[in-house]
Amino acid sequence: MTDAAWLTVPDFADRLGTTPSKVREMLREGELLAVRRGERQTIQVPAGVIVDGERGPEVLATLRGTLTLLRDAGMDDAEAAEWLLADEPELGMAPLDALREGRRAHVRRIAQSLL
Repeated sequence: MTDAAWLTVPDFADRLGTTPSKVREMLREGELLAVRRGERQTIQVPAGVIVDGERGPEVLATLRGTLTLLRDAGMDDAEAAEWLLADEPELGMAPLDALREGRRAHVRRIAQSLL
């Protein structure tokens, strides 16, 4: 797994200004991805999926559709996280960084090639 910043569910909830139960609901509904990490194998979410929205911090809007494509390609959350956070030669950066820059179509075109 890459060296990207990761947050536990309670820390992720604090950053978003919501509750841990809401974050767990977002995980169940496929809006987020999480991986068991660290010495204690806690559930953690990549911090980079949080962006500044009009009303404060929010989850990157294009994440859910991209996760759907990756899951359709047979990836579990750990594999999807690895793909999103690793440098992608065609993009010249990690797919998550490209999504944060608004390059949704290019990222999803690459993700669809994985199907």
